[in-house]
Amino acid sequence: MNASFNLLQYFFWLLLIIAFVVEAWALFDAVRQPTTAYASAGKLTKRWWLIILGVATVVGLANAAAPLNGISPINLLLNILPVVAFIAAAVYHADVRPAVREYRGGQGGGSGPYGPW
Repeated sequence: MNASFNLLQYFFWLLLIIAFVVEAWALFDAVRQPTTAYASAGKLTKRWWLIILGVATVVGLANAAAPLNGISPINLLLNILPVVAFIAAAVYHADVRPAVREYRGGQGGGSGPYGPW
């Protein structure tokens, strides 16, 4: 790391690392879901989600490994990519994952004796 890194830059670097973990978790979860569950839930196909989340994970890894410094038009454009990647993973976690998990077939770990809780 550069010696000129200050506390705020470390904070944003930590956010990039956390975002990468969320994106990688979304990709790992998407791989584990059955292909038919996406169509049954009325979502994009598994292939599309794997492409979206794969690109998001690569962007997240690239930005977590080498955070961008400086302000220029190209850096401003590149600084929006981690945000877009995180939003894609957040949409998967908030919308797609709960819908697809219902069609997983007997692996719903959140069920009680009288149904899901």
